[in-house]
Amino acid sequence: MSQSTQQTQQTAQSAAVEAEADVIVVGAGPAGSTTAYHLARAGLEVLLLEKAQFPREKVCGDGLTPRAVKQLVDMGIDISEEAGWLRNKGLRIIGGGVRLELDWPELASFPDYGLVRKRADFDELLASQAEKAGAKLHQLCNVTGPIVDPRTGRITGVTAKLGEEKREVVFKAPLVVAADGNSTRLSLAMGLHRRDDRPMGVAYRTYFNSPRSEDDYLESWLELWDRRSGQEKLLPGYGWIFGMGDGTSNVGLGLLNTTKSFKDIDYRELLKVWCAGMPEEWGYTPENMTEPIRGAALPMAFNRQPHYTRGFLLVGDAGGMVNPFNGEGIAYAMESGQIAAGVIVQALARQTDLGRERALEAYPTILKDIYGGYYSLGRGFVKAIGNPLVMRMAAQHGLTHPVLMKFVLKLLANLTDPQGGDAMDRIINGLAKVAPRA
Repeated sequence: MSQSTQQTQQTAQSAAVEAEADVIVVGAGPAGSTTAYHLARAGLEVLLLEKAQFPREKVCGDGLTPRAVKQLVDMGIDISEEAGWLRNKGLRIIGGGVRLELDWPELASFPDYGLVRKRADFDELLASQAEKAGAKLHQLCNVTGPIVDPRTGRITGVTAKLGEEKREVVFKAPLVVAADGNSTRLSLAMGLHRRDDRPMGVAYRTYFNSPRSEDDYLESWLELWDRRSGQEKLLPGYGWIFGMGDGTSNVGLGLLNTTKSFKDIDYRELLKVWCAGMPEEWGYTPENMTEPIRGAALPMAFNRQPHYTRGFLLVGDAGGMVNPFNGEGIAYAMESGQIAAGVIVQALARQTDLGRERALEAYPTILKDIYGGYYSLGRGFVKAIGNPLVMRMAAQHGLTHPVLMKFVLKLLANLTDPQGGDAMDRIINGLAKVAPRA
């Protein structure tokens, strides 16, 4: 038994039980709040534990695709412009000397528009909605470890330090959901480690006061050049510019670990250099920067498994749900939260322990059925664009074919109709169906 595990067990024995519930959800980001919302809506007792206090900052591009919009609608969130949301029509792609605007596809499964909202209050809106549904939110609640039954190996709760005074407490529940992000210390304490054979990305962003604040399109720049050595090298990633509608732009970049220099790149400097090459009238200059440059990891393609074990479920970044094609995480965080909640609700309705366990063990299979093949395609894509020649050819030649780029948009954003749809939908769905669901 490790020293940290011993400390957790000692805390569990000595600390007071703060609360008990049907389910504990650790982390009140999009994954955790969505999970808690759907659980509470189904009538379960839910504890939602958040280590920070709202409002709090998170590194994100702040752009939401139609997949995420659907989840917000499912949660009953007011997404009107009057409520502070900025709508967008699609994606503007720039690269290889070409500028192409692609509208989001018209589908039965998803809305035909995206949204923009700062993460500084986006997460708080979702957590508040979970509270309205009946979940009990504890802020300034730093979960320190799992409580494990030594006889069965199952998780039975968590230890935590609560409030500004960091009072040691215990929360108990037969099921615990890890929604504590990429670092997911709770998963590590349960013996679930990151897979090295899955791609990882990083994202860095900042905000500028800018006349480009109002924009009908999310903007993606496909060419990021590393000029540190005096020789231009095209990097596997992209830059983005998202107008926030409040007088500022979110400007950032995302890169994949398929480049040999992944660990050596000064990402803040790379972002500064990229911004310096923008037209001066856009205002992406140091004096117009409103916040520091911040970065975060992007765990992709199921990079932590299994997604269920011994009463413990993973959702969102904790389970490596980020789309390897485009670095999108919020939609998959929310979707996996809704899926996990559905599994839990059905499991707790079973009359026997065996029946409950059988239902819970289906969760990883459901995730693989929905995302496994698509993520496998994404891993192949990530490997391919790690080759600078492939990346250069794609940027220079692919953008000159609008029909091809419409197909690429559907593929990269995972926007198809599962049943029916057009020929592009059927091709993409067919490829995902035959790809390995690892």
